[in-house]
Amino acid sequence: MQNIAALAQGPPLTAHEALSGVFGSVSLASWIFLLVPQLIENYKQSSAEGISLAFLTVWFIGDITNLAGAIWAGLVPTVIALAVYFCFADLILIAQCVYYNMKNARKSRKESTRTIDSVEQPLLGRRDSSNLGLPGSHRRRSSAISTRRRASSLPSLVEEEEGGREWVKNTLSILGVCVVGAAGWAIAWRTGVWVPQPDDDDTAGTDMALGAQILGYASAICYLGARIPQIIKNQKDRSCEGLSLLFFMLSLLGNATYGAGILFHSVEKEYFLTNLPWLIGSLGTMVEDVTIFIQFRVFGNGEHSSAVAA
Repeated sequence: MQNIAALAQGPPLTAHEALSGVFGSVSLASWIFLLVPQLIENYKQSSAEGISLAFLTVWFIGDITNLAGAIWAGLVPTVIALAVYFCFADLILIAQCVYYNMKNARKSRKESTRTIDSVEQPLLGRRDSSNLGLPGSHRRRSSAISTRRRASSLPSLVEEEEGGREWVKNTLSILGVCVVGAAGWAIAWRTGVWVPQPDDDDTAGTDMALGAQILGYASAICYLGARIPQIIKNQKDRSCEGLSLLFFMLSLLGNATYGAGILFHSVEKEYFLTNLPWLIGSLGTMVEDVTIFIQFRVFGNGEHSSAVAA
């Protein structure tokens, strides 16, 4: 979620201004739906081990500074309301992750206690027929191993098919968000909620309080650094299991359309410099999102390797 001060929306509608409005609206739609896929993924897995709490914490700090900057700068109530929404959404995801981490930690401790108790039990009754040398037992065991080897190729085929369906579903979700964002801008324009902002009004950005600008830079730095713990965690675990790919696809879409919305509005020096910290934050997080996409491609979710090893 990038600082949305520059998207605060004046004069005839030009093609560039219309594109700026559409891109800005798509960006907002991306941020609104952003955390939903990861919330669903955590719920399905009953676990939040895949996502880094440091990532979410730094991101939350970025949203807090974004909200503080919006209030300090006296931005329109809609912008402030969205910033508040972002903070609440962060808190919901963080609370869910903490809940699952605590729940699974307790479950793990109970299982380890049971394991210790079972180890102390007599070893009688643990032998199987393969150790008794019964006629045909070796033949049956060899047959079972060969059957298991033949079946080991099935999980990879199923996984590839499911992966293909997942990409199709994610692509359709991205297209849906784009349609919702574009439709939202069209409705806002037709009803007069959104009006074009003239280029000569760009001096408004330079009148922003110094403290609000500092908070803008702080939020950009937080957004830029938030993904680093997640990238490190993925590399360390060599897996992206538990992460929602759609979550990062929406993030990439939100950052790309956010930057496009700013640049299509104006490339005048003063306007560009006013929005530079958020442009840098958007560009940097896009690079980091691409890095995570590569990790998804290289590591997958860890299911394939475990299936083959079974």
